Amino acid sequence: MSGKSLRRHGPRRLAALLAAVVLGLGGCSALGSGGSGVVVTTNILGDITRAIVGDQAEVTVLMKPNADPHSFGISAREAARVERAGLVVYNGLGLEEGVLRTVEAAAATGVPTLPVGERVDPIRYTGDESAGRPDPHFWTDPVRVGAAVDVIAGEIVATVPGVDEETIRRNARRYRAEIDRLTASMTEQFGSIPPDRRRLVTNHHVFGYLARRFDFEVIGAVLPSGTTLASPSAADLERLAAAVRAAGVPVIFADSSQPDRLARVLADRAGLDVAVVPLFSESLSRPGEGAATYLDMMRANTTAITRALAAP
Repeated sequence: MSGKSLRRHGPRRLAALLAAVVLGLGGCSALGSGGSGVVVTTNILGDITRAIVGDQAEVTVLMKPNADPHSFGISAREAARVERAGLVVYNGLGLEEGVLRTVEAAAATGVPTLPVGERVDPIRYTGDESAGRPDPHFWTDPVRVGAAVDVIAGEIVATVPGVDEETIRRNARRYRAEIDRLTASMTEQFGSIPPDRRRLVTNHHVFGYLARRFDFEVIGAVLPSGTTLASPSAADLERLAAAVRAAGVPVIFADSSQPDRLARVLADRAGLDVAVVPLFSESLSRPGEGAATYLDMMRANTTAITRALAAP
């Protein structure tokens, strides 16, 4: 083309080139909005989701081992990963107080999100300051976790690009069979605890689902709330100490990842020889620390509760 022709057609060619670039970027944006992989907020749900997904997609878990689901935070890079996810799996029911706004922001832009707790027949707290609000700690009931497996598998098949449905369903069936065996084992072990010793005091309200499933009575909690972000007053401790004395509770269960100072203060106030026993209640541990998976966590807790309550 001659110099004259270039001068005449150059602006038109430049406009066409810019249009192509814009269209290309728009196409990339549209593709990116579809998202990829699965992002999971808590490590308990992360372990369950990985068992279902297998090698079908990348699974990113935001909550680190031994963290508190009520207060853990995430980095800017992790927040960006949430916004690009093919599916965000979260507990819901008010549990993830530190990352809920990030999840809600992603949902507002069209990212598929799954609040698992809302889909497994949640119960409500009774007593203390959380009364009437939904209890998010459904994972202490393995039967509800079995239902959650089906919910998560269905959502993965429906929303995550590139996964093989039959593989996901097969993984879910395999994991549900593990949950069924866990439930049977828990039922058998808890059966050795006399009815008059099936009483729980914990550091905060976390075992309501377990209590309902396996016929325990929750006497109370050191933190009169469903969140570890609450603080008990002196009057709260005195009331609970009186209940512990009246019920003759031999042990207080405290979360293994949280300081048990308040539980020990309560044991002292009760004026009884009350032991403080750690449980893995809201977070998985690091490998080798006793609760690296959900199944490990529940087995460890069942053993600890049974040993503490079965014999005088």
